Amino acid sequence: MKNHTHLNPELSGFKFDNSYIQLAPILYQKQHPTAVKNPSLVLLNHQLVKALGLNYQVLEKESINYLSGNAIYATSEPIAAAYAGHQFGGFSILGDGRAILLGEHITPEKKRFDIQLKGSGRTAYSRSGDGRAALGPMLREYIISEAMFALGIPTTRSLAVVSTGEMVFRDDAYPGAILTRVASSHIRVGTFQFAAAVHDDQILSALAGYTINRHFPELSGADNKYVRLLGKVIDLQASLVAKWMHVGFIHGVMNTDNMSICGETIDYGPCAFMNSYDPATVFSSIDTQGRYSFGNQAKIAHWNLCRFAETLLPLIHEDQKQAITAATEQVEQFPGIFLDYWLAGMRQKLGLFNQEASDLKLTEDLLMYMQKNNADYTNTFRALGKDAIEQMQIYQDPRFRNWLELWKARLSRQIQSPEQIMVLMDNSNPAIIPRNHLVEDALTAAVNHDDIQAVERLLAAIANPYNPAADHAEYMQAPPPKFDKHYKTFCGT
Repeated sequence: MKNHTHLNPELSGFKFDNSYIQLAPILYQKQHPTAVKNPSLVLLNHQLVKALGLNYQVLEKESINYLSGNAIYATSEPIAAAYAGHQFGGFSILGDGRAILLGEHITPEKKRFDIQLKGSGRTAYSRSGDGRAALGPMLREYIISEAMFALGIPTTRSLAVVSTGEMVFRDDAYPGAILTRVASSHIRVGTFQFAAAVHDDQILSALAGYTINRHFPELSGADNKYVRLLGKVIDLQASLVAKWMHVGFIHGVMNTDNMSICGETIDYGPCAFMNSYDPATVFSSIDTQGRYSFGNQAKIAHWNLCRFAETLLPLIHEDQKQAITAATEQVEQFPGIFLDYWLAGMRQKLGLFNQEASDLKLTEDLLMYMQKNNADYTNTFRALGKDAIEQMQIYQDPRFRNWLELWKARLSRQIQSPEQIMVLMDNSNPAIIPRNHLVEDALTAAVNHDDIQAVERLLAAIANPYNPAADHAEYMQAPPPKFDKHYKTFCGT
């Protein structure tokens, strides 16, 4: 089936620009989506439509054509991007094997966002893949990415999910779907790895310059701008991973091709949220060695950033030794930067407005008692300072009760009132996360029973994680006993 219609983007509000294709053609392939048989709209993100300056009514009508790939807006110049990556430590040449970038939308506020269709058919980088996506994984990305946005964590977002009317075949046959993903850009560490692998410094320099102009324009005229680019990306990633840790998020597949240069969470495959606190928690079916476990995420980010630094060496200095020295100085700062971000966030979770030298030990001791007592990460933090903590199993541990007294003494050394402390804690500790069992229940209803209502109810609940509605109490409950012990998530490719 071939795309046969070109729609006027002005009606829906899309204003496409296509600056990425000004780079060397080796970095992408022009590629139209493959049309599908019987598309229908499953979800359209009203809030994001408004934020992008689009027309909801028009887009809703056009969605079965445009957001399925059956039609192309006249000013769109679709491409599949090339990139490389270290996947579980092994280097591969990759690319958008099932995703097509339609173009860069310019909002009324002059902000630039990539609009991408995921699951839109084979590309030059599909290798043996079919280029398609199943409904379940696309709904998962929609749910988790919107939860991350509501939690205040930088993320790509989901504009829509459209079913294709076709089946995709993995371990079984599943309903097909296409996700419309919105990102500040899709430039990854892996994009730079691909450019470096070409061994053409002009291509690498052009990519770096483009990235600076698009995301870090303040560096354009700076001395040592490539060293400063590295420093910016290091800072963004340290902040991002710290925010993941604050809410118990596990990315699940932190390959270098899944690390965005602009510091957004990207590629929600085998991702999940931790319930009982354990830094060794892994929910990914393919992470058999725990490389991307909850507690390893900062270490892996550091490793990935070393790979990013390697790509920039030819640009940093013509003398390799001097380039390595400059890059190493930047990369070695990551652990300290991450710790500062992480501890600052943990202080907020504990209601601490100021800093004391013992705060790190106070935080680590709490996490130790949580792990020993299989305490729920989200609910324990939310219950601190409230009578609810006395009803939790962890309260039966006398060492934890002793910790509580130390924490209360720490709070008493602040000038802020108990009310101010509780406001800070409630604004830093979500009451609702997308609990794994509830996500699975919602996906099962949608995929197996063609019932999207459970997904819509879950989306409504996670939209206000810090100030939940009274009728959303069910979304605050920990999973049934032993649920997480055998819970696995899958990438869907």
